[in-house]
Formats: sequence, C-alpha cells, structure tokens
Amino acid sequence: MTINSYLTNLANQAILRDDEKAGVQRSIAALQGRLVEHFGPQIGQHFVFGSYSRGTILPRSMDPQSDVDYMVIFSDSGLQPQSYLDRLRRFAELRYARSEVAQSHPTVALELNHIRFELVPALQNWWGGLQIPAKGSGYQSWQDTDPKGFNDKLTSTNQANGNLIKPLARLMKYWNAKAGYPFESYALEQQIASHGYSFFGLLASRQIGDYFFQIVDALDAGLFAPQWKRDAVARLKQLTTQARALERAGQVTQAETVIAKLVPPVGGLLGR
Repeated sequence: MTINSYLTNLANQAILRDDEKAGVQRSIAALQGRLVEHFGPQIGQHFVFGSYSRGTILPRSMDPQSDVDYMVIFSDSGLQPQSYLDRLRRFAELRYARSEVAQSHPTVALELNHIRFELVPALQNWWGGLQIPAKGSGYQSWQDTDPKGFNDKLTSTNQANGNLIKPLARLMKYWNAKAGYPFESYALEQQIASHGYSFFGLLASRQIGDYFFQIVDALDAGLFAPQWKRDAVARLKQLTTQARALERAGQVTQAETVIAKLVPPVGGLLGR
C-alpha cells in the first residue's frame, strides 16, 4: 500500500459513522429543547458551530477530546462573562444531573457518555456582531468572534482543492491527538486552510498524500512554543521525510510502517 493509499483509507475512517452521528444529532436536539425550556426569553439564538458544523470533527475513537461547540446568545447584556458562564453551568448541572459538568477555558464543558459539548456564552453587540469571553482575561472581558466566517473559508479552500482539504484537516487533527495536542485544534485547521498549496499539473492528479506532505513541510509550532511541542512537529517532519525516501526507493511496505507511527490504523488494518 502506498503512502497515499494508506492516508486515503485513514481519511475515509476519520468521519462520524451513521450511528455515532445519529447519537450526536439526538443529543443536540435534546440540548436545544432543554435550553429553551430553561432560559426562555433570556436567550436569543443558539446553534452548533466549530468543527462539527465544518465537517472536520473526528470520531472519539480517533480523538478522545472530540467535542461539539454550541453557542448560546443571551438577550441581556452589561454583565461580565463569568456571570453568563455561571448561568450555563447551573443549567447543565440542573438539566444534566448525571453528567460531568465543568468550566473549561471560556466555556462550560458538558460530558455525556458519547459526546462532549462545549457551551459558549455570547452577546450580540450594537452592530450585529457577536462577542464571546476573551481568553486570558480571567473571564472579565469580551472579544469579537465570527463563528461561521471560518466555515466559509474552509469550504471555499476545500472546493478549490478537489475536496481534499477537509479530509486533510481530519488527518492532521488525528496526528495532533496522537502527538498529545501540540496544536489547538482550531489553530491547526486555520493553518491548513490558509496554506497556499502549489502543484504542477491538473487538479485531477492531486492526491491526499500530496497535500499531507505540503502541510507537514509548512507546519510550524512557533518560536516560543514549549519544547515538547517543537519536538512533536520535528518528529512529524523527520518521519514523513523518512517515509517519502523509502517510498521513492521502492520500499513501500517500510514507508507505510513509518507513516503509521504518526497516524496509526484505527480498528484494524485499513482494509489491507
């Protein structure tokens, strides 16, 4: 199996299967109903955003931290973010008494048996934009956000590249999970969507392996990243270079073995 075939098969596994997706959809519908019952006119819009809405969420078998982001826009304003986080925490504790609830970053994490929700409070500003709690502010201030803007960018980049960018994002997020999360998931997707992929030849000749090699070459942990994160990226680049050299030398099985150290097969041998 070539590196491209291996990555293609793995990318095909990196999607929610029908039963898992149906379970998540049922949980989203239940959450929506409970929010309306609990808050009534205190909330305006509320909706799924993030990787689930973009189609880049991973199955929990590939990423145990996989979650669904859910934004709750409150109708009143003038309070600090922590006040709205407290409201969401009390809602979750009351309506999901048997589930694990905790504040996690500027969100409230609701852990169900098959999915984790990250509940994000938001306010609408006077020009119609949205604001969420600012990270690193001790939940004392707000920051502007466009929860659907990046979806459009990722979709357009995906369409312009033979619908290979979303599968690439899922592959790289799988590597990220296996490597101990050197990148925040959203930041990693942004790097993938913003990279300028360059190829010679027709679009039809492009393969997921070509995109994988390009983004690995371009990936940068950042100058001030902790050493373990830089080491994780260095290992990714080193093993990918080794695998490509083995494949060029005709040692296809050995090349696959090396790539599998970075993104191992899930639940079997990927159809070999």
